[in-house]
Amino acid sequence: MSVTVPRGFRAAGVAAGLKSSGAPDVALVVNDGPDAGVAGVFTNNRVKAAPVLWTQQVVRGGVVRAVVLNSGGANACTGPAGFQDTHATAEHTAATLTSSSPRRMLGAGEVAVCSTGLIGERLPMPALLHGVRAAVRGLSPAGGPAAAEAIMTTDTRPKTTVVNGEGWTVGGMAKGAGMLAPAMATMLCVLTTDAVAGPESLDAALRAATRVTLDRVDSDGCLSTNDTVLLLASGASGIAPSEAELTDAVTAACHDLAQQLLADAEGATKQITIDVVGAATEDEAVEVGRAVARNNLVKTALFGNDPNWGRILAAVGTTAAAFDPDALDVAVNGIWVCRSGAAAEDRSKVDLTGRDVTIRIDLHAGTAAATVWTNDLSHAYVHENSAYST
Repeated sequence: MSVTVPRGFRAAGVAAGLKSSGAPDVALVVNDGPDAGVAGVFTNNRVKAAPVLWTQQVVRGGVVRAVVLNSGGANACTGPAGFQDTHATAEHTAATLTSSSPRRMLGAGEVAVCSTGLIGERLPMPALLHGVRAAVRGLSPAGGPAAAEAIMTTDTRPKTTVVNGEGWTVGGMAKGAGMLAPAMATMLCVLTTDAVAGPESLDAALRAATRVTLDRVDSDGCLSTNDTVLLLASGASGIAPSEAELTDAVTAACHDLAQQLLADAEGATKQITIDVVGAATEDEAVEVGRAVARNNLVKTALFGNDPNWGRILAAVGTTAAAFDPDALDVAVNGIWVCRSGAAAEDRSKVDLTGRDVTIRIDLHAGTAAATVWTNDLSHAYVHENSAYST
């Protein structure tokens, strides 16, 4: 279950001293080819970290041979010097990989860089570059799990996935347990495939997949400066799946990782699925789902096992979606507590003692539907985020 299950990939994860805990903090994923196509989706936050700005440029070139990732520091809001640090990381990675395999010359423009951690501080470059050298020495087809561990921040466990096609495979790893919101992406994620696919096909598959999976995870409504999702293709299987087959496999991988992210959200005691049906358009269904997912009164009520459906209606009412307030229906864990905008079944029938919660909202305004995933707002979330930088 890792990025190295598809053929043509090696990975490593090492401890370079970026984290005070001494835990692994530098990961490297290398595409040995024969192909090196890439696609990427990035945060829509206007405040973008230096690695995002760099990697956006690299992805536009259509070729990525390596991805170097670090936890323990975001390299965001660090100015021109921070961008130079990212450039230096890519140059050092390319040079070190070339030295280890002189028959294959790599340039900095073929190296994507991802960082995660505290915003506003420069990375300790000597430690990071030392970690890159150690990661190159440790590269292995079995190195995927170590790489997944090295990108963790507040995660309690690594997130990996594998989806098998007909003679080809998609693998992936992701990190993220807080500052999860859509508008893409929701965290750091590297997906790999040994299918034969060019940049345009990869881009179409990735955007279709993230639109209905990672883009629908809205843990806390906070959009990171560093969010990056990359899809790399080695072509090592020699098999070119159809666009539909590739999209289905990438979507399955992204869905699996999205659910793992949600299950490990900071302080969460509930995993909440919000199904919005009967909308005039899919976009309006998503808007309603996000409004409920981001409503702190809804989230705290669910933390307290309180099926307070009035808060759900109030959240729906903040949107521009088409609906008649007197036609709204709401069910919580299968109990229709609201019909036609008013009380229906007794809310005491709703069982919220388990971790999984489903909210179904029928707008009765059309035939479109969408699902958004979130979690509750707990004491533990507040505690973990109250002193993150200290």
